[in-house]
Amino acid sequence: MSIESVILEMARAAREASVKMARCPSARKNEVLLKIADQVEADAAVIQAENRKDLEYARGIGLSDAMIDRLTVKDAVIGSMARGLREVAALEDPVGAVTKTWSRPNGLEVSRMRIPLGVIGIIYESRPNVTIDAAGLCFKTGNAVILRGGSEALHSNQALAGIITKVLHATDMPEKAVQVVPVRDREAVTLLLAQEEYIDLIIPRGGEGLIRFVVQNSRIPVLKHYKGVCHVFVDESADLDMAEEIAFNAKVQRPGVCNAMETLLVHRSTADAFLPSMARRLRAAGVELRGCPETCRILPGTFPAAEADWYEEYLDLILAVRVVDDMDAAIAHMTRYGSSHTEAIVTSDYRRARRFVREMDASVVLVNASTRFNDGGQLGLGAEIGISTSKLHAFGPMGIDELTTTKFVVFGDGQIRS
Repeated sequence: MSIESVILEMARAAREASVKMARCPSARKNEVLLKIADQVEADAAVIQAENRKDLEYARGIGLSDAMIDRLTVKDAVIGSMARGLREVAALEDPVGAVTKTWSRPNGLEVSRMRIPLGVIGIIYESRPNVTIDAAGLCFKTGNAVILRGGSEALHSNQALAGIITKVLHATDMPEKAVQVVPVRDREAVTLLLAQEEYIDLIIPRGGEGLIRFVVQNSRIPVLKHYKGVCHVFVDESADLDMAEEIAFNAKVQRPGVCNAMETLLVHRSTADAFLPSMARRLRAAGVELRGCPETCRILPGTFPAAEADWYEEYLDLILAVRVVDDMDAAIAHMTRYGSSHTEAIVTSDYRRARRFVREMDASVVLVNASTRFNDGGQLGLGAEIGISTSKLHAFGPMGIDELTTTKFVVFGDGQIRS
């Protein structure tokens, strides 16, 4: 079959499976998720054997050590995948939940009920564990899913898909509820993005280049975030010890992720007291500082920041630092250079905290806490499919509720419209 025929058949089959999945009881879905978790552990050797083929391919095409590390399915990754499925099975099923009910003057009873989105396409890079994570979340919410992982992870993803299919077959569930695109050719992505008749939503996970390609080529709605230019603002009333701990964690704990701090903003009245100690700690951790003229005055040896630095998502041990005159200037900077991802303030002033929360346009706004908490698990969602900065239909970490929508349900006793 041609690639076009393969993708079209997958999309049609997913649509058929989604109808059956939408009717599936919660207990049955949970039972299947637990069986998939058991099977992942039982077939660990098979998964890792296929993963070794991907690692050989990845080295052959010159992937970086960091990418190869993300691609490697170690024993800990197997355990994490199985544990994640069990955690998703334990979550409360949103499907069928009534979120709001009200009565009309004519006696009609109106409510909103959560239902699955339908068919979701997920396009991602490198990490095979995303295959299991995404499949589990979509299955829990009664959606069918088509997964297109990176070409470098083809064998690993196919092995995982085979395990899921085997369990779905054994439990008499629709086998096409979870499918993995079986080819490396990038044309498959373009063809997938054209299946608007069958696919309801596309979720890309990966670098900015991948996400922009998906957005530019999709006929289907896309939930996305291009990058995470995240800020921490140290206000004039901040507890400086707290501010130092928060800023250090936000930058250093895991610099290569989208919720890491990329720019530190410091109120002018506290800059001389705060920055020297902060800089010593950051530099000791290997962080390169790029600062505004005032920062360079306070911290000799700091590289002067260029205009491009304020827009940059470094994903590395590099930090832009700017001294600002007041809170207005901090908010103006975040508004201009931010990416609506994550913004934080460190302050002891309740009114400033409330103003910051009200005025900042970001998917997660934090007061006296690290930007690293913009994560579905950390915020109590149980698990997440990704982080959206596109606002429609979700904003921020996407848990199982965000993989559903609502329909109106109306009960009457004979009312007619006059």
